[in-house]
Amino acid sequence: MPNKLPINLLDLLRQRTVEGERIEYKAGWNPDAIIRTLCAFANDFENLGGGYVVIGQDCDANGQPIFPPVGLAINQLDKIQQELLAACQLIQPPYFPALTVQEVEGRQLIVLQAPGGMHRPYKAPASVSAKQKSWHYYIRRYSSTVEAKGETEQELLSLTAQVPWDDRFALQAQVSDLSKPLMVEYLTEVGSALATDAPQMTVEELGRQLNVVGGPSEAPRSKNVGLLFFNETPERFFPYTQIDVVWFPEGAGGDRFDEKVFKGPLARMVRDALGFIQRNYLVETVVKHPDRAQATRVWNFPYAAIEEALVNAVYHRSYEEREPIEVRIDRKELVVLSVPGPDRSIKLTDFAAGRAVSRRYRNRRIGEFLKELDLTEGRSTGVPKMLRAMAANGSPAPQFETDDDRLAYMVRLPAHPLSEQPEAPTDQVTDQVTDQVTEEVARLLRVAALGEQARSALQDALGLKHAPHFRQAYLMPAMAANLLEMTRPDQPNSRLQRYRLTPKGQQWLVSHEGRKP
Repeated sequence: MPNKLPINLLDLLRQRTVEGERIEYKAGWNPDAIIRTLCAFANDFENLGGGYVVIGQDCDANGQPIFPPVGLAINQLDKIQQELLAACQLIQPPYFPALTVQEVEGRQLIVLQAPGGMHRPYKAPASVSAKQKSWHYYIRRYSSTVEAKGETEQELLSLTAQVPWDDRFALQAQVSDLSKPLMVEYLTEVGSALATDAPQMTVEELGRQLNVVGGPSEAPRSKNVGLLFFNETPERFFPYTQIDVVWFPEGAGGDRFDEKVFKGPLARMVRDALGFIQRNYLVETVVKHPDRAQATRVWNFPYAAIEEALVNAVYHRSYEEREPIEVRIDRKELVVLSVPGPDRSIKLTDFAAGRAVSRRYRNRRIGEFLKELDLTEGRSTGVPKMLRAMAANGSPAPQFETDDDRLAYMVRLPAHPLSEQPEAPTDQVTDQVTDQVTEEVARLLRVAALGEQARSALQDALGLKHAPHFRQAYLMPAMAANLLEMTRPDQPNSRLQRYRLTPKGQQWLVSHEGRKP
């Protein structure tokens, strides 16, 4: 049975209709042009994540695919694959894309998924069949494959062995650290044909299809991006992979603040933080006018602008820096702070004008997954969308700040001058001891609600294998906050030791879950 790519091909062809940097259509088997394009995708000069070559799909003069596609003759499929294998060996160093045969409207297509290579720069022969071959470096320029010459070639050579951090192997982790349920959930959400076969596949097989596992079969390795999206506790591998949402009821200079920390798989962390902000801090104000029936409705902070600011921070931050993303909210503004700052090639005046275009993305694979989940468009559109959202709400323009050394990046969203402001976050419990429950502790309390349990039983119920991490991130914080207690406090190492909710832990469940343990 043909392999299945972790993409929905019909969506690729029908929704992303314009041939661009990441997709090229070929009506037939043309080894010279196809090998040059595969070389360009392998070089991934702009760090966009490589691309796709669809063989058997014709397109019009505007680069839009024509349906039904011309297709490939069934008796030619094996021959094309054999010739492709031989041609790919001519790329230096050798580079082999993932291949799948798919049927679209009754026509057979070959789809090549060509991720950015781990050993760039790559070069390919100008002509595969020529006896005297001349090798050149190729890159993508918009919708075309071109030879890298002059300064462009020198810049490509300077990228030797410079693989973006999120596409590198995580040497501190194993393939077994990837969560198969999270991968299946992702495939189902993005509508991948691979979701049907995923439950029968091993974690390694599934990880290789998603390109979050690499290396030889005898020593496979998970990639950093895989742990960020498909592990329940990525902060265990990359400390401070979290979003801190801080509310200052008296302003940033006041003595009081409420803080909530969001952790977990990257997509869930973003969505949970955005949902919390939306529920607790966004207020719509209706302004009536004496001279007309229609009232004006404004938000203190438009959700679309917050979403763009936060997702961009998750996309572009450095996960090698042990600093969280911080969202600071008071009655005057909402601030998103992340590290490091933007590339030095981008001027702050470009941000204000909506022209901030990054030459090279720091986390190409993170952007790829966020784009599949419709959390970002990945084409430097975040700043223009923030400007439009603030203007549509009648809010002052956002402000973009960084320091001279580009060590940090800050987005300020001023509150609408006519808007009302939130009094207190409704998701927080009023008890001072329980108003800062982390997501880990919350998960533990839900499990503990089933009754007294041993430590190993609680850990197993949470699906955690690393006992020290369970104690440090779950058990000890819950006990320190007086939410969980031992049944035998005088015998902490007893084999009969069990853990149970305290009255305050029970109060938290009632307030947050609406149920009694």
